[in-house]
Amino acid sequence: MVKKKQSKQVEKIKKTSKSLSLLRGFKDILPEHMKYWQYARNVAHELFSDYGYGQIETPILEQTSLYKRTTGEHTDIVTKEMFSFQDRSGDSISMRPEFTPGIARAYIEHGMLNRPQPVKLYSLGPLFRYDRPQAGRYRQFHQLDFEILGDENPVADAEIIFLSYLFCKKLGLDVVIQINSLGQSESRQEYIKILKEYYKSKRRLLCDDCKTRLTKNTLRLLDCKETGCQDLTQSAPQLIDHIDDDSKQHFVRVLEYLDESEVPYELNPYIVRGLDYYNRTAFEVMPVITRPCDEISLEVAPDFVPKPEPLVQAIGGGGRYDGLIEAIGGRPTAGVGMAFGFERVIEAIRQSGKDKAPVKKPQVFLAQLGEEAAKRIFKLFEVLRESGIQTRVNFSKSGLKQQLELADKLKVPYTVILGQKELLDDTIIIRDMENGIQEVVDLSKVTEELKKRLKSHE
Repeated sequence: MVKKKQSKQVEKIKKTSKSLSLLRGFKDILPEHMKYWQYARNVAHELFSDYGYGQIETPILEQTSLYKRTTGEHTDIVTKEMFSFQDRSGDSISMRPEFTPGIARAYIEHGMLNRPQPVKLYSLGPLFRYDRPQAGRYRQFHQLDFEILGDENPVADAEIIFLSYLFCKKLGLDVVIQINSLGQSESRQEYIKILKEYYKSKRRLLCDDCKTRLTKNTLRLLDCKETGCQDLTQSAPQLIDHIDDDSKQHFVRVLEYLDESEVPYELNPYIVRGLDYYNRTAFEVMPVITRPCDEISLEVAPDFVPKPEPLVQAIGGGGRYDGLIEAIGGRPTAGVGMAFGFERVIEAIRQSGKDKAPVKKPQVFLAQLGEEAAKRIFKLFEVLRESGIQTRVNFSKSGLKQQLELADKLKVPYTVILGQKELLDDTIIIRDMENGIQEVVDLSKVTEELKKRLKSHE
């Protein structure tokens, strides 16, 4: 009877101790990948600080109505992708799927209209969408977002695009900006009628999502990634041919600024963006690749120069949204901004072959023999670290052989050894890991001595 009871308890423990795994669509960022994240974040913070952008952090949770009124009630984000639920008070709240609506709310709520205009803001953090997981797209993902609020001048559009290009350039990424103009709401509505008529006769050829978009979010038909729908798009009426004159003039001036700043761009009449609040300028940032020369038949084309070709996925995008602030209760305020998908940026860095992410290589390993030596090493580690020496230690290894093996794996030039004799003499041993030569020096002079040796080792 006792054995049966014990057996049941063991089975219960086995069931409850089943290993847990990540939720679908979520991802761990491991230490070996974090160097890319830290590098890209540092570049972003420095760049936007230099250009006068203030960093803002908005809450992860917002009222669901904020996104319905801005992102659009019939957009894929609101209808399919938001993580929404009722809190204990019965209010509908959502985990932020994008930054711009929250930043717009903060602009109104904190009276930023009374600050010198325009207000320039940037943010970097996690967002959440219940989307189908695929390459570069997760249910928790990260974006770098930056906005200019309170400036309707085309130079604001150009600044956002120029900074997008400059950010990529600093990361070593080759990109091209694909750009379009959506015009103002009135002219766009006329175009939508024309577009609907074109697609109605081809409705049977559309994917299921596009059949729904035909009546609820027609412009997104141009943005569908399904092959059949893309083929139909190539013959569709182009929005740029139907926009109002003011938007055309605005667009021309944006392009003139880009020409002056030498930003590489391509006109793409099918860039529409998936959000309701955009008007006028809309753009996406596409990484480009060059086919290696060994893939080209020199017999067929001896003078052929490989042309950069855009990858399938955009790594960022944005545009102008002059009606957004007013839509959520603020005064009419112009706005323009963009966001980079950080996961896609990191992957582009890794694929580019231009890895510029700095890695601080360890220079000195501290080896200790005995408990008293370990106590002293705590203090010495901090002294060396504050002096700028990249130092490593492993207190769980007590044997000198084990510690030297670890120092060898870390490829440090020098190992500092502190044992019982050295403690009594107030000295320390510096071991050259390349030739094995050891030298005893005064403990008080170890920092100075290491710096001198490391300088000559460079």
